[in-house]
Amino acid sequence: MATGVFRELLETDLGKGVSLIDPLRNHRWDRFVHAHPYGWITHLSGWKRVLDKNFQHMCGYYLALTTPGGAIKAALPIYAVRSWLTGRRLVSIPFATLCDPLVSESSEMEILCDAVLRLAEQLEIPRIEIRTAQAPHLLDRERFRTDCGHKHHFIRLSRDPEEVRMRFHRSCVRQRILRAENSGLSIIRGWREADLMDFYLLHRVMRRKRGLPPQPYPLVKSLWQTFSGQGLAELLLCRKGAETVAGVLLFTYKGRVSIEYSAMDANHIDCSPLHFLLWNVIKDACRAGYQRFDFGQTKEQNKSLMDFKSHWGTEILDLPHFLYPNDPALPSPLYNRSLARKALHYLCNKAPDTALSYLGEFCYRHMG
Repeated sequence: MATGVFRELLETDLGKGVSLIDPLRNHRWDRFVHAHPYGWITHLSGWKRVLDKNFQHMCGYYLALTTPGGAIKAALPIYAVRSWLTGRRLVSIPFATLCDPLVSESSEMEILCDAVLRLAEQLEIPRIEIRTAQAPHLLDRERFRTDCGHKHHFIRLSRDPEEVRMRFHRSCVRQRILRAENSGLSIIRGWREADLMDFYLLHRVMRRKRGLPPQPYPLVKSLWQTFSGQGLAELLLCRKGAETVAGVLLFTYKGRVSIEYSAMDANHIDCSPLHFLLWNVIKDACRAGYQRFDFGQTKEQNKSLMDFKSHWGTEILDLPHFLYPNDPALPSPLYNRSLARKALHYLCNKAPDTALSYLGEFCYRHMG
């Protein structure tokens, strides 16, 4: 579906100096992302390569505002997501825990929004969702409806890990770390696919306990292979003896360390292996000179996860999603509706392990 439509639209004028570029072929794209203050891993060409490989129901369109000399001045990556279950929409950016339009001022954002509306019209797509982290002040709140149901937790790091540790909640974090350090735990870096599978099986069980479908294994594998090969992702496993009891998949980019996926064996909760892992990651990030440690995004109604992250002394920011058209009467996406969430939680809790993987693959074919 995607290739033919994309080639046709490459010759379409989206107005005011906006053109569609292919980040997999345009050598300037990743350099632009790296130089832009809002640029993050999810903007890089590797993210598009992962999505192209794993999801046939979506197609990426990278809108770029360029100078007469061809330099990229501002940009908005957006994906057409087509699903008979959740509807047709344009999303920026699918499956990204953090993302922003790559703009510097509201005038650039206005030009790119106009271009997105023209693109939506050409593709006959009725809904648009632009996700933000640092750039919400640059979007027109009259044009879009705003959903602030997602939050972002992060820690500001310093060269002294002890300074950071003193901000942690005493009983909920610091005492658990101390207990973990006396529990015979060790940390290894995962290099083999067998290490990734160990982590993924724990992750799948943890998602089940939360009533959530697991991310498809091919997606997790593609992210790990793509970005670890560039030195931007790392898999860390916590072991007790020879048994893997927790793990994290990290992104590291531009002064930030971000937890992308985490997992823990609930049978070993008493020795707090996830606290042990996170503390060691934070210590290493401090010593390596990183400025921020990100816990990713959390839905506001997930109180237990909100509390867990807050206990680490995090700062909390809104992650506004800007929805078009600005009509409060329009229903939210199917996977955000209360009844659909309850039905999905029930299925995840009841499905056997083998069926759970298929359920995750089915769900992610309709999400974005």
